[in-house]
Amino acid sequence: MKKVLIITYYWPPAGGPGVQRWLKFVKYLPQFGIEPIVFIPKNPNYPIQDESLNREVSNQLTIIKRPILEPYKVSKLFSKSDTKTMSSGIIEDVEKQKSMQKLMLYVRGNYFIPDARILWVNPSIKFLQTYLQKHNIQNVITTGPPHSLHLIGKGLKEKIKNLKWIADFRDPWVNIDYHSQLKLNDNAKQKHKELEDSVLNEADQIIVTSFKTAEEFRQKTNQPIEVITNGYDETENLDIDLSEAFSLVHVGSLLSQRNPENLWKVLQEFLEENKHLRQFLELHFVGKVSQTVLNSIEAYGLKDYVYLDGYLPHLDAIKAQKSAQLLLLIEANNPVKSGIIPGKLFEYLMAKRPILAVGPTAWDVQKIIEETQSGTTFNYQDKKSLKQELQKAFQEFLQGKLCISSKHIEAYSRKSLTHKLSKLI
Repeated sequence: MKKVLIITYYWPPAGGPGVQRWLKFVKYLPQFGIEPIVFIPKNPNYPIQDESLNREVSNQLTIIKRPILEPYKVSKLFSKSDTKTMSSGIIEDVEKQKSMQKLMLYVRGNYFIPDARILWVNPSIKFLQTYLQKHNIQNVITTGPPHSLHLIGKGLKEKIKNLKWIADFRDPWVNIDYHSQLKLNDNAKQKHKELEDSVLNEADQIIVTSFKTAEEFRQKTNQPIEVITNGYDETENLDIDLSEAFSLVHVGSLLSQRNPENLWKVLQEFLEENKHLRQFLELHFVGKVSQTVLNSIEAYGLKDYVYLDGYLPHLDAIKAQKSAQLLLLIEANNPVKSGIIPGKLFEYLMAKRPILAVGPTAWDVQKIIEETQSGTTFNYQDKKSLKQELQKAFQEFLQGKLCISSKHIEAYSRKSLTHKLSKLI
């Protein structure tokens, strides 16, 4: 059986979408003749934890843990709340940032390049060079973000002859949207570009999760690039009753930039025009929600319809999706985000409930939703058509006919995607 070392930062008990991708790949790789070995930090700083995911880790799996020096743990001494907020991905708009958060963002952006896990790179290269040679492992996969982990693969590639290195990008690097909030100076921006260029051109194989990212990277490298999206796990397909409310459910983080005011405005107008809706409407959020978004929802008179669950264990989040009347998928109104396909989209596909997606123009998500006939996609200017869709959905809900007949979702099962990955190893 061929062996592959997978270098990842996020692993159970980490919660959130970052851990799901490689947890599932590792689960299914042995079925395709590949033995995964996982390398993770011994003492990571996980802003979200989900102990239930530990149940999916096989007792037969070899896991290597090595200490990591976490700057976020040091920053907690100065501002615990700001550190937790930043490390979980919630960065408020510039005008709402406190002085301490502005300072922390500047330090993070300009002194820890490409990210706060850079201090783990050199110790990991030193340890893994010996480990790989001792155990005759000739295949390595790095997954980012954090993109500093790709520098571990780069270092190992330079030191070990005939090593095959695959770099997996769950998100873009230089063109990721939050770079604009990190207060990067010109030197830091240039350093990011140089590091990204070196990884893209030295890795033997690039994997990306979206079509737009593949297009972007093909302008920067001649190395082979494969799109392997995130997916859903068939073993999690539960039989759950639908909500009796007209429930619009969003699962995952709603950052301040993901604030579709057109949706809140449409719902406000709909409530004013249709008093019957007031008896049934629920806005159900599972995960972290930015205060900016909550303030916007309240400004449109929707506060009484909001239900906040916070982060739920993965299985409970799936139950919430399966019980939804409509599933909300929201992305920022930013062209850079057109190449982001949230991992929750694929679990939404498995839930087989109508998806109502609001995001940037020419969003990769639209291609998948249309291909699978699983819902409708709108941009931030589609107020009239969005309202019509909600009115239609509510009438179907009242008649007990709100449903979809999605197609071709099997290609996005975790097992199918792992088979695709196995051919690259």
